Amino acid sequence: MALLASCTGDGGDDDDRHLRLLQWQAPSTANPYLSAGTKDVLASSLVLEPLAAIAPDASYVPKLADEIPTVANGGVSGDLTSITWKLKEGVVWSDGTPVTTADLIFTWQWCVEPATGCVFTTHFAGVADMIAVDRSTLRIEFEAPTPNPYVPFVSSQSPVLQKDQFEECMGAAAVTCVEANQQPIGTGPYQVKEFRHEDTVLYEINPEYRGDEPYFHTVEIKGGGTATDAARTVLEEGAADYAWNLQMAPEIRAEMASKGEGRVQAGFAANLEHLNLMQANNRHPDPDMRSEYLDGTNPHPLFHDNPALTRAMSMAIDRSELVDVGYGDAGRPACNVWMAPPAVSPNNNWCLTRDLEGAKALLDEAGIVDTDGDGIREHEGLPLVIDFITSTNEVRQDFQVLIQGYWRELGIETNLRHAPAAVFFDGTGASPDSFVRGLADVFMFTSPVSLPDPQVQLEGYTLEEMTGRFNGYGGANSMRYHNPEFDTLLDEMRLTADPERRIQLAIELNDILIDDGVVIPLVHRGSVSAFRNQIAGVGDLNGWDAEYWNIQEWRREP
Repeated sequence: MALLASCTGDGGDDDDRHLRLLQWQAPSTANPYLSAGTKDVLASSLVLEPLAAIAPDASYVPKLADEIPTVANGGVSGDLTSITWKLKEGVVWSDGTPVTTADLIFTWQWCVEPATGCVFTTHFAGVADMIAVDRSTLRIEFEAPTPNPYVPFVSSQSPVLQKDQFEECMGAAAVTCVEANQQPIGTGPYQVKEFRHEDTVLYEINPEYRGDEPYFHTVEIKGGGTATDAARTVLEEGAADYAWNLQMAPEIRAEMASKGEGRVQAGFAANLEHLNLMQANNRHPDPDMRSEYLDGTNPHPLFHDNPALTRAMSMAIDRSELVDVGYGDAGRPACNVWMAPPAVSPNNNWCLTRDLEGAKALLDEAGIVDTDGDGIREHEGLPLVIDFITSTNEVRQDFQVLIQGYWRELGIETNLRHAPAAVFFDGTGASPDSFVRGLADVFMFTSPVSLPDPQVQLEGYTLEEMTGRFNGYGGANSMRYHNPEFDTLLDEMRLTADPERRIQLAIELNDILIDDGVVIPLVHRGSVSAFRNQIAGVGDLNGWDAEYWNIQEWRREP
């Protein structure tokens, strides 16, 4: 098969020490700040490191940091307005130069520069300043008391960049620095040897890595094919060591695993397969104005301030069927934006049971009816014909067809589109099919959730995270959503240390998004990947951070 034929086996005579990883969504960059796709966060995580990672049990684990700062050890100020991190002694970049606080401060400045187009600016929300106490000690000062200070430089979504390499890549120049973005100088166990765009990434051991030498001398990430191809290569043929993101029919996955060559592992965090509903007018007569927020003067003609329509669309969906078709034991029906306990709202469980007749009645009461007998309802004279796009994979295409059928029964016609993951998740907005560009009505995907506190996820719906042509599609608010009440509550959450109040605020914020029809949750997804039986040292699959977070501990056993 083509997928296997292009696995290089680049381990030479010592092929036992060559690790083959299949990511059917091929990496397009090794700089996670320039891509919202998990595929690229994974590719970078072998090379670039944060101060701390998040373990599968949601605890924080030092990476570049010497220890996790707390109030008890004096690393977090008593008034919660600062956190002080100290780098491990002697940590160096793969080129042998020392990592210093100058690199951390630069990474922050680089990301928050609007023209850079950094997609993870939420990791630095609320940061007032970063101060180098000395070359190895950084104090991060927040604009206000910050109950969860473990956001900047925590997880594989927020690693440290080398200032010397990226200094000329600030602002609009960021996307032009192809070599730096594909072959970043890092501190992780590996360094990029060769990067073939949207195809293959080859890694070799970082000679300056501070830890024990990894078991695998070379690593290969191979893209292409489908999730089914990747799963078959590992589970049936034993010709690769790992296959990522097995979005495929669960019964097929189970049948493959029964062949005895490999195993399937799943890990849950807060990943949510969901629908985003565009809130700006993607049908503006001026192409340059399509899906632009324009200070709230360009609302979507169907979804903006139309809770009856968006609630009915959600009510018509059979989430249990979606889980059965797409995930099996690796998925659960989802009714909320935030799905990790203890801040899961109890107020939206109506979504667990499909209610087509109730949805029809809701639209009838709102005057959203079929006036010309063509089977399609209209809202203020506009037919409910919806453009629905997602990334290309079997499960998502199955979901699209099912949702199209649910909505057709409701009197809504849906045009289905899909684009390769490298295009759909392109954070630059270069393609009209990129989700950040916003040139559709409904977008289906999963946003990687890297922090066990819901605040960062909710930050992505604020006005300050608004994205569009005006800022090079930087920021996380790809829906162009703005609700002053939401922003006010989020401001309160940023200042609230009491755990119970934070849970209450998270639930209130979640419910606003559901009631406003910005997000239609579908499935609480577990991360599902396959490993060849020989691969040991993985431990529990990490749903909170990159699945390669501990790749230096992986090994091959007979």
